[in-house]
Amino acid sequence: MSALAATALALSLAASPAMAKPPKAAPAVVSTAAAPDAPRPASAEERSLAARLDPLARAAFWGRESDLDPRDAQAAVGLAQALRAMGKYEDAAQAAQRVLVTDPKNVEALLEVARAQVGRGQGFYAIEPARQAQALAPRDWRAPSLLGVAYDQASRPEEALAAHRLATSLAPENPAVLCNLALFYASHGDAPRAETLLRSAAAMPGATMAVRQNLALVLGLQGRFDEAEKLVRQDLPPEAVANNMAFLRAAAPGPAGAARSWDSVRAAQ
Repeated sequence: MSALAATALALSLAASPAMAKPPKAAPAVVSTAAAPDAPRPASAEERSLAARLDPLARAAFWGRESDLDPRDAQAAVGLAQALRAMGKYEDAAQAAQRVLVTDPKNVEALLEVARAQVGRGQGFYAIEPARQAQALAPRDWRAPSLLGVAYDQASRPEEALAAHRLATSLAPENPAVLCNLALFYASHGDAPRAETLLRSAAAMPGATMAVRQNLALVLGLQGRFDEAEKLVRQDLPPEAVANNMAFLRAAAPGPAGAARSWDSVRAAQ
């Protein structure tokens, strides 16, 4: 929001017709009130601290920064990330897309557009921006890992697996890369291989709660509810554990096996 400019009110003295000579000019009134500071962009330290905020607060922070300077690519990408975390995928894609109007080779913006499209289940539309990001940064694991998910959503499993394997070759010790590959295998009916990969990922430094919860999901889809519940309890409160376990038991493998169960899980998400 733009700052309001300070306004000064001047008082004028009306000359009396009976006066023989004009009155002396009134002395100028000098205001002692300090003018409000103009809005300034956040410092590098403030921007770094913004990463600790919840998604709504981050969206407000980066929205303000983007309003101050619409050409600020970092602010636009930060806003897109926050909006995506809130589930506002279309708004997130638009925020990142604005960067590409003036900077079409911005890798972070390209990746964020792709993530937003994957988040809304439209992997086909994530393929092109992810491909562009990969061409610009061929040693970056994020683009092929994201492409793997996008191809799978677009029902192109062979290309998806090739992309996931490329990402794994670029970052073999990255738990997020292994997790994405594991979920590909789980979605195609190979729960044991998915479990092996997720156990490796969960044991790595930097493994997040999402990795452990995906491992619990794969265990549950194999009917191993006790093991799954132990993992779920590491990260979630009791009421959430109860809800998750009820969901897993309802999605347990039927006659069609794990692939059918995984389809039911994805449909419910």
